Amino acid sequence: MKKSVVRKIVVAGVLSAVAAFLGLTRLGYIPWFSGASLTVMHVPAIVGAVLEGPVVGAVIGLVFGLTSLLQAAIAPTGPLDPAFVNPLISVLPRLLVGPAAFLAYAAFRGKLEIPALGLSGIVGSLVNTMLVVGALALFGFLTWDLFWPIVTANGLPEAGAAAIVNVAVVAAWKGVARRGGKASIAAEEDR
Repeated sequence: MKKSVVRKIVVAGVLSAVAAFLGLTRLGYIPWFSGASLTVMHVPAIVGAVLEGPVVGAVIGLVFGLTSLLQAAIAPTGPLDPAFVNPLISVLPRLLVGPAAFLAYAAFRGKLEIPALGLSGIVGSLVNTMLVVGALALFGFLTWDLFWPIVTANGLPEAGAAAIVNVAVVAAWKGVARRGGKASIAAEEDR
C-alpha cells in the first residue's frame, strides 16, 4: 500500500472514532431550546475531508450519520429523535458534509489558506443543517415555514463553531506536518 492510502485510512479511522465517541457519549450534542441540539458531530468529517479528501470526509460522515441513527433508535432524548431512525434524515445528509467542505476548501486553498479553512467549516456545517432540516420538513416532521428559523438559530452557531475548530485543528496539524511530525517544542530542542 502506498503511504498516502495508509494515511487516509488512519485519519478516517481516528476521526471516525472521535465522531462515534462524540455521538455515543452525547458530548457532540449541545442541548438547545425546544428540545433541539446544536451539534459539533460534523466537525470530524469536515477536518477529515480537508486533510485527506472528500472520500475520507464521506466515510467519517457515514459514521456520524449511523451514530445519529443508533442514538435515535436506542436512546432518544428529544421530540424529533424518532425522525432520525430514517436513514434519509440521519445518514444521507451527513455523507455529503465532507465532500461539500472539501470543495469549498479546494476552491480557495493556497494563498488564502486560513479563509479557505474557515469557509470549509461553514459550508460543511451549513450543508449538514440545511439538508437535515430540509429532510425533516420533506418527511413531515417539521413544517417548511420553520426551515429558515431553525437554520438561523441552529445552523449559524454550529457553522461558526465548525469554522473556528476547523481552522485551529487543520492549521495545527499542517504546522506539525511541516516540522517533520514534531511539535514546535520538539523542533526547537533539535536546534
